[in-house]
Amino acid sequence: MLPFRFGLRRPRRKTRGMRVYPTFFKLAFSWMDAERAHKIGFKGIRLAHSSGAGRILQKFTAPSPSLQTNAFGLTFPSPFGLAAGFDKEGHGIEALTELGFGHVEVGTITGQAQPGNPKPRLFRLVEDRAVINRMGFNNDGAATVEPRLKAARAALQRRHPGVRPVIGVNIGKSKVVELEDAVADYLVSARSLAPAADYLVVNVSSPNTPGLRLLQDVESLRPLLAAVGEEADRAAGRHVPLLVKIAPDLSDEDIDDVARLALDLGLDGIIATNTTIGRSGLSSAPESIEKAGAGGLSGAPLKQRSLEVLRRLRAATGGALTLVAVGGVENARDVQDRLDAGATLVQGYTAFLYEGPFWAARINRQLAKNRRA
Repeated sequence: MLPFRFGLRRPRRKTRGMRVYPTFFKLAFSWMDAERAHKIGFKGIRLAHSSGAGRILQKFTAPSPSLQTNAFGLTFPSPFGLAAGFDKEGHGIEALTELGFGHVEVGTITGQAQPGNPKPRLFRLVEDRAVINRMGFNNDGAATVEPRLKAARAALQRRHPGVRPVIGVNIGKSKVVELEDAVADYLVSARSLAPAADYLVVNVSSPNTPGLRLLQDVESLRPLLAAVGEEADRAAGRHVPLLVKIAPDLSDEDIDDVARLALDLGLDGIIATNTTIGRSGLSSAPESIEKAGAGGLSGAPLKQRSLEVLRRLRAATGGALTLVAVGGVENARDVQDRLDAGATLVQGYTAFLYEGPFWAARINRQLAKNRRA
């Protein structure tokens, strides 16, 4: 999704050259199948890491120490990180941290390997700076992803003896598993992945696995979260911070219910929000939207609703939980708006497609500059 070339020359201090990417994207890649472009771009990121270019780049992309952020007992190099969905299987964690992300959330990973939904399943709405996806949790399964996470965590610990980038792990339900067996399926992932995770996220809010969002009902969510939390801590031999990721399409009353449940269970945090099934207010041609079809919409159109959900969660929890904001985050102003609204951490993903490889570093520089002002 992010095709580019890594150069070894020192980036210009004012980053004017970095802003070439949006034009480059429009000319060279906007016509390409979105999933293919993502694979090409991600391969480029990993090649830069394996060649050593990423380490050189990291000298200029590493977040300022002033951005260090404490959340659920962990220290993050920056409050800004990469949301789940980009690196679904833990192939490029180290490489992504070299771009300046304070944390990388891997996944969504399921208990069983699965191919996901039929292609095409990823679509850009360029006019809206948005994406529609119905990927369907395509991944290699928890048992296969586990050693990648362990290796990445060990490598980051060696390279960053002080404050290192944080690895989050997002888990979901295998498509072939019935809802009544969902808890056992989530426990497979928790058992395998919690020992290598800095924090764990239960995803019950993707619109692309049939019936999954029904698990957001508090009566279904309570036993699921309680069981996953207990299993994760047991498997890891330590407390693994546990969060739940919710949809922007929940009613305000349902959001309040989830907040009360999270407080009651002693969860460490809530991630708000996942993608939306809504399509209102889009500028793209109706035929383009119709062609993309069903799936979760992410990107700029989600900005306002995700901020509304964040503010409601803040009011409902009173600062007792860590809130992670995601949805429509494009620039440092968006990040700061969410921090001001009660988030401790902020994530982005879709704007990465439109802004290119220096996006996180640019946001970090502006955040640090604002803190010095």
